[in-house]
Amino acid sequence: MTLEILSAFADIALQETVEESPFLTNTGAAALAVGLSALAAGYAERGIGAAAVGAIAEDDDMFVPGIVMTVLPETLVIFAIVAIFLV
Repeated sequence: MTLEILSAFADIALQETVEESPFLTNTGAAALAVGLSALAAGYAERGIGAAAVGAIAEDDDMFVPGIVMTVLPETLVIFAIVAIFLV
């Protein structure tokens, strides 16, 4: 009885070829990269935007630096899209 069970498991273990699609395709990996970079950019802009609005409320001369600092995290998403097109 034990030998029959072991031989059944040996047949299963010796199967090497499995014809299945990959878990994550190239298109899925690209979508995941852009999505995660957009999520990170949004998370970074949350704190930067709040600080920029506070600085602009205190001093009107901080408008341009506040806008520039708020836009900088968006370059992460742009770089991710460019990297996708290069690869």
